[in-house]
Amino acid sequence: MALRYLSTDFALPPGAPPTSIVRELVHRFFSEGRWFQPVRFGSVGVDEQCEPGSFDPDVLAAHYDESKRFFIGAKTDRDFLHFSPDRRGKYPFVGSFSWMTSVVEARKAGWREAHLRQVVEVMHLLGSPLAQSGLSDDFERKNWRLVPNEDGFGSTRVFNLRDYSEGLEGLYWRNIFGAPFVDLFGPRLDAIPASQRQSLDGGLVLVQPYELPTQAMTPEGDAAEGQLIATLGRDAFFDLPTLTKPTRVPDVSWMLHKH
Repeated sequence: MALRYLSTDFALPPGAPPTSIVRELVHRFFSEGRWFQPVRFGSVGVDEQCEPGSFDPDVLAAHYDESKRFFIGAKTDRDFLHFSPDRRGKYPFVGSFSWMTSVVEARKAGWREAHLRQVVEVMHLLGSPLAQSGLSDDFERKNWRLVPNEDGFGSTRVFNLRDYSEGLEGLYWRNIFGAPFVDLFGPRLDAIPASQRQSLDGGLVLVQPYELPTQAMTPEGDAAEGQLIATLGRDAFFDLPTLTKPTRVPDVSWMLHKH
């Protein structure tokens, strides 16, 4: 049976975070959390091998110093981290940090609690305005589409929205909103049932349509997501049937000035 991934994606503010932040980030994952045993690392592929034994964050920090991005994998393809900040400035909000693991982990209530705690810590560490977690297949169907090529041969995979400055593709299992989205939705967040909304440290707000990530892409999951999107305002979300971009988007201009 094919591995089903749980993807947790953190949107990054403009620019590449300093090496000290990246060192702290990997320390959280591998010294405190021990989410998986890192074995391989690199920029895009995983061409470097970690030294056996305890993981040394300084090795990865040195790699990040040089390339301003990193990929860390376990022995198998079950677990990995991908850190890719904005390095060129043309599209300042495209930077992201992704954490992938098997969705099987989320069956355990204790793991789900730890996951939420870890996500909040990482958001604060990185200054992330948005984190979303769900089935990687759900991200794929909402973020990307195939467009036939003009010459009639094959098709090209294109994104629906470039980044969070253009709004949201949809809701996933967990959606943790920072200031730009809390401001965007305002009182509409309070209209979400308490069972699907939670206030978190530092002004973050969790919106969670259903209990388990495996409920995504089911009739019940889609209905729960659709109901919350209607509450938050459909104009803030990409409409896949009509390929219509959001007309209500977060104000992120202050993040550029801060950067």
